[in-house]
Amino acid sequence: MARKVLFIDRDGTLIVEPKPSLQIDSFEKLEFLPGVIGAMKRIAGLDYELVMASNQDGLGSESYPLDSFQGPHDLMLRTLAGEGVAFDEQLIDPTWPEDNAPTRKPGTGMFGKYMGNEEYDLASSFVIGDRMTDVRLAANLGCKAILVDILGEAGECPEDIPAPVLRAKSWEEIAEYLCRESRHARIERNTRETRITVEVDLDGRGPNGINTGLHFFDHMLDQIAHHGGISLMIEAKGDLEVDEHHTMEDVAIALGEALRRALGDKRGIERYGFALPMDECDALVLLDLGGRIDFSWDVNFTREYVGDTPTEMFKHFFTSLCAAMQCNLHISAKGENNHHLAEGVFKAFARSLRSAVYRMPFNYELPSSKGVL
Repeated sequence: MARKVLFIDRDGTLIVEPKPSLQIDSFEKLEFLPGVIGAMKRIAGLDYELVMASNQDGLGSESYPLDSFQGPHDLMLRTLAGEGVAFDEQLIDPTWPEDNAPTRKPGTGMFGKYMGNEEYDLASSFVIGDRMTDVRLAANLGCKAILVDILGEAGECPEDIPAPVLRAKSWEEIAEYLCRESRHARIERNTRETRITVEVDLDGRGPNGINTGLHFFDHMLDQIAHHGGISLMIEAKGDLEVDEHHTMEDVAIALGEALRRALGDKRGIERYGFALPMDECDALVLLDLGGRIDFSWDVNFTREYVGDTPTEMFKHFFTSLCAAMQCNLHISAKGENNHHLAEGVFKAFARSLRSAVYRMPFNYELPSSKGVL
């Protein structure tokens, strides 16, 4: 899975930028922004690498000796580390603005490790800073921007770059936004038989739209979105002129991958599942998002098709979904009406998923005695 990054500015973002010097060159000048330590502690538990990215005008020069910078900087890092916050990398540019160095933000000279590297998902990454240069850096990197505007002095965003996705008045607001954002994923799966795009938001903050070319299958997938309390966009173009197999299988794989990715490190989730009746049918779905794969199926259909969808493919759909999600998924159902039987299974799965992915607010513990899922 490609890694996501938070590129976080230092002065004015993590710590107060003193005026008029704009230099934290003594211990007396070191002051954290309100709420930043608690917020960073929450953010450090999310599925992002943390990279500090800062311009330090003339660092190492006579006007800003390295020794004056290093002591307060190290104290800041130790304070954050004491709360479990550690940066994976520090990118600090020491040039003056008039040097026009390519390494100076919003230039991207310091960020070569992350650009054009398939190991990193920059489109799902963020630049967090207090200036429009940070917003422009986000545009140059292909990231999204979060603007720290606690004092309301950041100004308007230039029209030639995307506006920040969040103009934050507090660090609590940033932490809560990132905690929600981490439960979103987009998957594209293209093969010789199919072209699939799936987008999932586990907290239901996005639109819903499903089009696979199979109307009854669309109806069943819509049950996952509606009864699962999630936002689900699925666009599938498959070789239906051959048969339905490739389309349903690849949708299942892409959906499972999207759900697994949206779960991130699974902190705070409930983990387990649900059951329900559907008119004369009883559907039981047992779900464990523990990371191990086990599947069982006890559902007997008596018709070859429901609508335009072959009933034999429902088992294969959930088998493929289980493998891609990396979960335990046990499904059983009984009833007379095949439409109700299929719908009961999908609704029970949706409710099971809703229960399992639910995250208690401000709870970021792993639901495992092993400490790993």
